[in-house]
Amino acid sequence: MLIIWHGHACFEVKLKDGYTIAFDPHDGISIGLKAPEFKADLILVSHGHFDHNAIHIVRKPESIILDSFVGEKTIGNVRVKGILTYHDTRRGMLRGRNTVYLVEAENLRVAHLGDLGHTLDSGIASQLKPLDVLFIPVGGTFTIGPAEAWSIVESLEPKVTIPMHYRVPGLNLPLVTVDEFLRYVKYPTRRVDSNSVEVEKEKMPRESEVWVLRPP
Repeated sequence: MLIIWHGHACFEVKLKDGYTIAFDPHDGISIGLKAPEFKADLILVSHGHFDHNAIHIVRKPESIILDSFVGEKTIGNVRVKGILTYHDTRRGMLRGRNTVYLVEAENLRVAHLGDLGHTLDSGIASQLKPLDVLFIPVGGTFTIGPAEAWSIVESLEPKVTIPMHYRVPGLNLPLVTVDEFLRYVKYPTRRVDSNSVEVEKEKMPRESEVWVLRPP
């Protein structure tokens, strides 16, 4: 599985057969970053805010789109579970709902937390565990902040945590940097000199690690 970070909360996950999954695509210009330049077979959108729902950027005629989807669905060799969460600590009264996606493919379990705005209760955590890869927002302001993000990582114990949704050069949103999150991290941290990384079930780290990808 090839994971490519396109900045903010947008990830491209490419399977061995070329099947491509997009998480939370942005259009680039609205947030000060470069627009993603790929097309996806499956597009997963956590919620309807402009910096997460630019479906048109990655869509192709045959794309399957799950927008704020809650439930379970099998698409070819990919299993998707959408779990209802919220964009704030008041059950969505401030910023609305948010979908956490769990994707199972190539014997790997990958979770994308979208714009999660609160810590996870044991019921949601139990649905996600065990996790191989976790994409988690850490930049605060609109989502959980660094401290809350670390508490979630500790509760989920993923093999690999990849932080997202934080301040990078060019981004015009008031988020903190990933270093604020790393101050809390007690796992080994690996800085990847690329915005992409390959993961394989047999080669996952034995103990939990945090991987910081280079901004695209």
